[in-house]
Amino acid sequence: MAASGKQDGGIANAMTVDVEDYFQVSAMESVIRREQWDALPCRVERNVERVLALFERKGVRATFFTLGWIAERYPAMVRRIAEAGHEIASHGMAHFRVTAQDPDRFREDVRRSRQILEETAGVPVRGYRAASFSLTRETGWAHEILAEEGYAYSSSVYPIRHDHYGIPDAPRAPYRPLAGTAFLEVPISTFELFGRRLPCGGGGYFRLFPYVWTAHGIRRGSHAKGHPAVFYFHPWEIDPCQPRIRGTSLRTRFRHYTNLARMERKLERLLGAFRWDRMDAIFLRATGD
Repeated sequence: MAASGKQDGGIANAMTVDVEDYFQVSAMESVIRREQWDALPCRVERNVERVLALFERKGVRATFFTLGWIAERYPAMVRRIAEAGHEIASHGMAHFRVTAQDPDRFREDVRRSRQILEETAGVPVRGYRAASFSLTRETGWAHEILAEEGYAYSSSVYPIRHDHYGIPDAPRAPYRPLAGTAFLEVPISTFELFGRRLPCGGGGYFRLFPYVWTAHGIRRGSHAKGHPAVFYFHPWEIDPCQPRIRGTSLRTRFRHYTNLARMERKLERLLGAFRWDRMDAIFLRATGD
């Protein structure tokens, strides 16, 4: 698959997709138990097909951080992602936050999810992203376990202040959290304004804020420093027809459902304005890992 034709500064940025369904997000945990997941209408296949078609139109390769739960139930979809030239990476088994696990349980989770994804897709799995960016100061032990389990990098830190996640003073560029190892942590992109770090790496911020916010942030926060941006979104974010979950808070409804109908058009614009590639192609190849 060819690289995106229109370039901004010649820097290839990392496009990433967190493959989970609308009912699996952490904000729904209070109203939907994991035991209920199989009984709910799943929309991930149709949404991933739309994402793949969009990437094909724009000539973009990406990294799909995929739940083991999804891979077990939709193996053909995972194989289609890999066959289209995208990277398969782990998002854990069932969207448990790192902060909700002890080291032994976390090790089991990342080992099992990697095994399932590799057996399903027939490709090596080298990357990991924690559910809800829940790799925090208190869970720094997770980096060591990931390295021991054969992962080459994590993209689990959002270096901002947020009510549910974030390490506000973490490095904004890729860094090696384990001394003497090649293991990388690749944070989600931010930029600084008046001494404050602001998000520009996708997700709800991309839907809620004007397009120029993200474009400016990528240029100011990443390209101005000479390093690639890291952007993420979820397949359910391009699905305005998804079922509405009852019982959620006003804040959750605002964050989850606002501007779903505009998301795909904004994504298409972003994909055409910058160069994009897989995480492993950008960060592992550059470091020789």
